[in-house]
This record gives sequence, structure tokens and C-alpha cells, in this order.
Amino acid sequence: MGTQANKVTHGIEISVETKFESEHSVIEQHHYLFSYRITIVNKSEYTVQLLSRHWDIFDSNSQRSEVDGEGVIGEQPILEPGERFYYESACSLDTDIGKMSGSYLMERKIDKSLFRVLIPEFELIVPERLN
Repeated sequence: MGTQANKVTHGIEISVETKFESEHSVIEQHHYLFSYRITIVNKSEYTVQLLSRHWDIFDSNSQRSEVDGEGVIGEQPILEPGERFYYESACSLDTDIGKMSGSYLMERKIDKSLFRVLIPEFELIVPERLN
């Protein structure tokens, strides 16, 4: 794995691990694919549901893109207190260095209140750049 980051917001812990996918990248064509694994842990005393996601993606050319959507990987998981949910996804960049951050919109099931959980900023770096 590459970089790691984690953050707790409103009792919800988000951890991220990244990996450069060299076998799915075409460096000559400036196509760099990175995978990331997100772990969501409900450390609060309430049952919560992840409703939507927002991503800010930056590459080293100062290109910025935003991605919004319902749930994650086609799911809107419900987490009881103490439960965790994992998923993996990927991001393609035009440069060998970038970063991502974002947030999840969640609902506290007991009172239907909505709140945002921050996804910590994490770096996407081709390992050779770290030498």
C-alpha cells in the first residue's frame, strides 16, 4: 500500500489506504491509476447511514475535479454502533502525483438528522517519486 490517512468526525472514523496500480497505468500516455481502500467505523452511539459522497481531486498540474454521487460502490450502508464498512475504488490522474479529500453525507437514524463526515486528505503518488 501507499499513503495512509484517517480522521474522526461526529464519532465516525474514516481511514484511507492508497496504492499505485502500475499494471493498469500507461505512463507514456500520462494515465496513472490509483486504488484506494476506505474503512468507515461507527464509533458513535447512534446507528447511521451513508447517503452520498463528495470528492475533491487534484493533480500536480493544478487540475481540480469534483465528484458527487449517491452512496459508495452502489450502496448506502447502515452502520450500527461499533460496526465497520470497507470498500475499494480507484482514481485516474494525468500526473504521477495528486491528492483527494472529501466528505460523506450521513443520516442519524434515530432522529433523521443529517451531518457531514470528513474524508481526510490523502496523497496519490507513484512510488518512484518518493525516492
